[in-house]
Amino acid sequence: MVKVLVTGACGRMGQAVVKAVLDDKDLELVAAVDLKGGMDAGTAAGTAPCGVVVSTELSKAIQETKPEVMVDFTRPDVVFENAMTAIKLGVSPVIGTTGLSEEAKNEIKKLAEEKKVPVFIAPNFAIGAVLMMLMARQAAKYLPDVEIIELHHDKKLDAPSGTAVQTAQLIQEVREAHKQGHPDEKEKMTGARGAEYEGIRIHSVRLPGYVAHQEVIFGGLGQTLTIRHDSLDRESFMPGVVLACKKVRALSGLTVGLEKILD
Repeated sequence: MVKVLVTGACGRMGQAVVKAVLDDKDLELVAAVDLKGGMDAGTAAGTAPCGVVVSTELSKAIQETKPEVMVDFTRPDVVFENAMTAIKLGVSPVIGTTGLSEEAKNEIKKLAEEKKVPVFIAPNFAIGAVLMMLMARQAAKYLPDVEIIELHHDKKLDAPSGTAVQTAQLIQEVREAHKQGHPDEKEKMTGARGAEYEGIRIHSVRLPGYVAHQEVIFGGLGQTLTIRHDSLDRESFMPGVVLACKKVRALSGLTVGLEKILD
């Protein structure tokens, strides 16, 4: 069994991860960490008590329980330090927290290679979302004019989402960068046309009621094509998280993207 520690265990995603780990016969929850500590991790996740008490100190929890994998769904301002701590102590981070800068990812990659501790990062753990991104990459070969609209709950801290950024990066692999819209286009209000990545416009929506949604809209001569994915519940991410927990130790260095470990 793979021994797993969950950080951010009392958050919405953390609770879902705790349940998923407890429900999988090949995974063992050995530790849970959160700013709120002292309660049973299973109870905090809304399930039966599991005997794992939520700790507030990551390094201490690792040293005491010896996990092989740390699943991190915390905050953009703490995930980097969590990852570096885990790697230094020989634990493989599986990171779902978005908002890491390229510089931070490079630091994580460097330390992972130095310590020979594999690390896995995915902007989105929903298998349907990965398929949406791969389909968008394929469509961009034939319909290079494209815009991305991502919609998330109003508690999300970063914009655009990691999924939107990765989608744009995948599209750009097969598409020449170019300006979209009228050459003389002017925004009457700053930001009206969204963020821009190599000419691809990205729009972020933050409203109560959403979980995680994205549509990629392609325009062509007399036609449009929309590829959309909707996560209606956080359970949609759990098969991907469980898969990453089982496979991360067989990887090397830093691996980014769930598509890299799908069979």
